Amino acid sequence: MRTLTIMIILAAATIGVSAQQMPMPMQKTASSQSEAQKAFEKLKSLAGSWQGSVMGMSVQATIRVTSRGNAVLHEMTSSAMPDNPITMIYVDGDRLLLTHYCDSGNRPRMEGKISTDGNSVEFTLIDISGNTDKGFMNHVVFTIVDANHHNEESTWMLPGNKSFRVTGNLERTK
Repeated sequence: MRTLTIMIILAAATIGVSAQQMPMPMQKTASSQSEAQKAFEKLKSLAGSWQGSVMGMSVQATIRVTSRGNAVLHEMTSSAMPDNPITMIYVDGDRLLLTHYCDSGNRPRMEGKISTDGNSVEFTLIDISGNTDKGFMNHVVFTIVDANHHNEESTWMLPGNKSFRVTGNLERTK
């Protein structure tokens, strides 16, 4: 029993020393951030509550940074919508990804790129899972006008290969 106790203490001490000697990953500075991380940080600045209109319909949007800063959750609500689809945005390696959990039962996944002026992030379709019979979103652009205003534009593919564009203008409420 005493031998087992000594072995456990030695193992714990070895693990502690190894962990202290293990190099920690370097934090990226603002100048060394990837384009994906820069775009993600820009979208994180939208965290808050928003109101506005989409196609003449009053909407509310909640955007929040979640998962210890590793994801952005976007939810849009309206009394005219039967359900509230959500969108998750996150960095995966050197890519900025968006997954939209659509109320029509599909999940388009898109990759985002920041504009040269740094005010827009544009997402284009990579792939999709789920039922696409009712259509699906295949393109999204977030444009930051100023700290209290932003626009969202999305394009949907409808049955029959017809596209439909939706534009929303939103103002921060808090």
